[in-house]
Amino acid sequence: MILLALIPILIQFLEMPVFYTEMFCRIMILALAAMSLDLILGFGGMVSFGHAVYLGIGAYTVGIFSYYGIDNGFIQFPVTLLVCAAFALVIGMMSLRTSGVYFIMITLAFAQMVYFLGISLEEFGGDDGMPAYRSTFGGLIDLYDPLSFYYFVFAMLLAVLYLCHRIIHSRFGMVLQGCKSNEARMQALGFPTYRYKLAAFIISGMICGIAGALFANWNEFVSPAAMHWTRSGDLLIMVILGGMGTLFGPVLGTVLFLLLEEYLPEWMDALLFPGAGEHWMGVLGPLLILLVLFARGGVHSLLGRLSLRHG
Repeated sequence: MILLALIPILIQFLEMPVFYTEMFCRIMILALAAMSLDLILGFGGMVSFGHAVYLGIGAYTVGIFSYYGIDNGFIQFPVTLLVCAAFALVIGMMSLRTSGVYFIMITLAFAQMVYFLGISLEEFGGDDGMPAYRSTFGGLIDLYDPLSFYYFVFAMLLAVLYLCHRIIHSRFGMVLQGCKSNEARMQALGFPTYRYKLAAFIISGMICGIAGALFANWNEFVSPAAMHWTRSGDLLIMVILGGMGTLFGPVLGTVLFLLLEEYLPEWMDALLFPGAGEHWMGVLGPLLILLVLFARGGVHSLLGRLSLRHG
């Protein structure tokens, strides 16, 4: 986190292109989305394969407001939270009636329904998407300034990290983790596990919605691609890479995944042959398999083992 805080200063000191500031902005935004997924996956045992739908809903909320000339962030962000909470409530109420592979499939089905709804909205660009303008906060923050936008996203990341820390270590978080371990036993103890899981599902959707609103501001463009099922798969990979059920694991996993996505194709083109970089997922796949087989806790677990080994 200290390194992320110093990134803009290092970029200016080393006279590097502004592109790197934008890249780390994207990393932090998707880290927020990965953290929201880890809250229900790593701590609640709910494998959602349609979590990117909230990323898209948050982005479209900002985009639709921009379309009608409303760029006030004090309106956009609270409405984003409410809209994502409403969608998560409806999806969660039905999805949580199932479990296992059925839960995975129903979350995927809902996400695809919303994705095709986005494609059908010709008023808002349909499959081509639409432009979005950055939010304004009454002159308090200028999001068009790259440095201000970077630290605005960084502040959001810190706030969500603190929120997740408080949730995980609260009695609510303990019950949620108990549901993951043995839901039948938690029910026998008298806990209404359905309500606890639904509340966690809604909180997770709201956090991912904020990531979507920031994504729309960063990209200044909104399209249904933000909520496609492949994006949900990317979020799952980020959580698995970093370490499920850990606070900082999703952040580490997002950094690793997006840096590999950015630089692995270039390395493959240079080391193998021109055009090899198009198949970078073919290298990432075996790496992910090895990580799952030999480091169940992801990068977070590996770093923990190294720190213990070296005292």
